[in-house]
Amino acid sequence: MRILLYTGKGGVGKTSVSAACALRCAQLGYRTVVLSTDSAHSLGDSFDTRIGSELVELAPNLWGQEIDLLHQMDKYWGRVQDYLNVLFSWRGMDSLVAEETSVLPGMVELASLMHITHLADSGKYDTIIIDAAPTGSTLQLLSFPDIARWYIEKIMPFERRTLQIARPIMSRMSDIPLPDDDLFESVEDLVNVLERTSLLLSDSSVSSMRLVINPEKMVIKEAQRAYAYLNLYGYAVDSVVCNRVFPQELKEAYFSGWIEAQQRNLAFVEEAFHPLPISRIPFFDEEVLGQKMLQRMAATIFGDEPERGGQGDPTRLYFQGEPQKIFARDDHYILSIALPLVAKEEVNLHRSVVDELIVRIGNWKRNIALPIGLARLKIDGAKYEGDRLNILFHKEEDDSGDAIESLQRSPWAQLKARLQGEVV
Repeated sequence: MRILLYTGKGGVGKTSVSAACALRCAQLGYRTVVLSTDSAHSLGDSFDTRIGSELVELAPNLWGQEIDLLHQMDKYWGRVQDYLNVLFSWRGMDSLVAEETSVLPGMVELASLMHITHLADSGKYDTIIIDAAPTGSTLQLLSFPDIARWYIEKIMPFERRTLQIARPIMSRMSDIPLPDDDLFESVEDLVNVLERTSLLLSDSSVSSMRLVINPEKMVIKEAQRAYAYLNLYGYAVDSVVCNRVFPQELKEAYFSGWIEAQQRNLAFVEEAFHPLPISRIPFFDEEVLGQKMLQRMAATIFGDEPERGGQGDPTRLYFQGEPQKIFARDDHYILSIALPLVAKEEVNLHRSVVDELIVRIGNWKRNIALPIGLARLKIDGAKYEGDRLNILFHKEEDDSGDAIESLQRSPWAQLKARLQGEVV
């Protein structure tokens, strides 16, 4: 089974790319489901047909679904939310405020991702294609199960076995609402599903993240940052899709400036995402709408001659390895980049702006968007280890916590930090 997740800045065309990929997979004989987890659904528009909150057959071997986020949240969180509403109201909180407070940060988006686990575990599908929310805002899942456990323990500070013994006494001494066994089972099921989701999405043999961009500098910069964080969280990115590239035969004077700017930006894309393969999609002469145009788009991304397991197969791994990773060692945080067959003396490092590092080797240049935790640190140098260039960032002496861990924290973890009075 393969899970392919397409993400990018809003408006770059990731829904069309996801739909084209799904259609190609279905044509190759894979039982394929394509899901939209974006709250602003447009998957049905791409297929020029109505897709609702339930699975709809779109073509042979192909089903689509625009996930109802509120329904999914109620399915995975409704039982717990009902209890929290009662508990918060018991503490005197306004009922409307209690209802809003009982929804954990990111729970709506995360509930939609948990639906992926349900589909994957059903065994009914060979390929799951995900049209994700802009810039991968729903991907910070790796620390989620632990934070969920913490949150539940703080909001419901009860041990299940202890409560079973103490419930008769507590019910006589206080009118505090007490959770029942069904609630504990709901929480355990929730955390188990979240852990399974994290394992699925972080398993590079199963899941691949793919960035969709336009050849515009602002879009490329955002994709760079998304790429850095995806690497940081351990998600495998195996390709980049560059959409809406003006064809060279477009000679009108009005477009000449755009074409020149795109050519510069396309060179920047090659530098920024090397060694990932980059597919280019031209700016078509008509709107990408319906299966005919989606097939045309698929042909530009994957090739005209689809072959199961071959070059035209979207499910194959387009890149294997770790082109970029971040870890801590002794007094340094290390940004490690795959640069085989390059002598150390050929490498020059330059920091152009606060959050960007430029690595230059001869005429070759790569711009790396630094995560916030590294951007504020001083560079102590670089050295080669095997075929990787390791760039050393000096830990600050007054660092009260692990910068790498802080980068991996989801909004829930930041909430936890604030409640504990800790600096994030």
